[in-house]
Amino acid sequence: MQYLTNSSPHVLIISLIAVVLVGLSKGGLGGTSLLGVPLMALVMPPMAAAALLLPILVVMDLASLTAWRQYASRPILFLVLPPALLGVGLGWVTAEFVSDAMVRLMVGMVSLAFVQRALWPQSAVATGRVPSWFGRLCGAIAGYTSFIAHAGGPPLQIYLLPKRLDPKVFTGTSVFFFAITNAAKLVPYIALGELNTGTLQTSMIFIPVAILSTWLGAWIVHRLQPQVFYSITYGSVALIGCKLIWDGVKGL
Repeated sequence: MQYLTNSSPHVLIISLIAVVLVGLSKGGLGGTSLLGVPLMALVMPPMAAAALLLPILVVMDLASLTAWRQYASRPILFLVLPPALLGVGLGWVTAEFVSDAMVRLMVGMVSLAFVQRALWPQSAVATGRVPSWFGRLCGAIAGYTSFIAHAGGPPLQIYLLPKRLDPKVFTGTSVFFFAITNAAKLVPYIALGELNTGTLQTSMIFIPVAILSTWLGAWIVHRLQPQVFYSITYGSVALIGCKLIWDGVKGL
């Protein structure tokens, strides 16, 4: 992993911005974590970027758990986590055959479709009438896209946002979900040769920034009104969906 150890200032700056955005999202502020891999992929291979971010994500998850551990919804987690772990396994099996561009395009299209349906007054999504099987499907897709490109946020949000949960419960449930799925991704990443000693050493450079930005995100969310919280979340999903579609089309 020489992308940062022998790199120009702009590589370090882009990587730092990516880590801060991911940290704010891990703290509960919107969906900016999806920008982490695309930003870093501007200056390094996408899989190298994903491997570099994974240890940072795990540390961020631990920091997030200290702030949100009492808010997670156990019924929702019991519903979405088992299929998510199956999705991680599927991502491991297909990692060598599915391109980053295909995953970004798929996640982007799902994200924009979700925002459109959520804004449609009589849709089932907008009114919160979503069945359990849909939650399991979203969990599986979130696990898969999280493994491939750390892009599991939109599929999970497709199931969570229509429930109109209290922002703290929404964030706490998301934090627990990704804490478990990210931990589950460590072994496959090591087995694929993407996560090694050099990657870990490079990731350690950003750990202090990661923790501080995660706590900052949690501090902001604790002070947001639900209407503001959901406006930020829907808006970030829409913007990131457009970004992922653009990246996916360019990469095909």
